[in-house]
Amino acid sequence: MDLRQNLLGGPPPTELPDHPAAREALAAAADPSEVAARFPGYSAAWAALAERAYEAGQDVAAYAYARTGYHRGLDQLRRSGWKGHGPVPWEHEPNRGFLRSLYYLGKAAESIEETEEAQRCAAFLRDSSEEAARALGG
Repeated sequence: MDLRQNLLGGPPPTELPDHPAAREALAAAADPSEVAARFPGYSAAWAALAERAYEAGQDVAAYAYARTGYHRGLDQLRRSGWKGHGPVPWEHEPNRGFLRSLYYLGKAAESIEETEEAQRCAAFLRDSSEEAARALGG
C-alpha cells in the first residue's frame, strides 16, 4: 500500500522533471546568476538568487527573483499535468526550486508590506507541501 496515496480522490502529486545539467551547474557555481542566465527555466537558480538577495536585505530584488522562479515553476507544473491545485512534494528534489521560490516570494512580499500576497504564498506553500513549509520555516 502506498502511504502517500490520496484516498479522497484528489489530484495526484506532481513531480517536476529533473534537469541534471542545471542542477550540477548550480552546485558548482559561485554565482547563481550565471546558472539563471544559462538555464532560465530552472527555478532553483532563481530561488538561490532570491535567498541571497533576501538575506542581504534587498527585498525588491528578492521579490523579483522569487517571482521569476515561481512563474517558471508554474509553467513546468502545468506542463507536468498540474491543474492548479494538488500536492507538489518537497521530497521530490526537482520540486524544491519552485517551492523555495514560492517561500521567498512570500517572505519578500511580507518585507515590502504586500500582506495579502505574503499570506497567499504561505497558504499556497502549505497546500502544496506541508513538508516544504516545515523545512523552510514557513
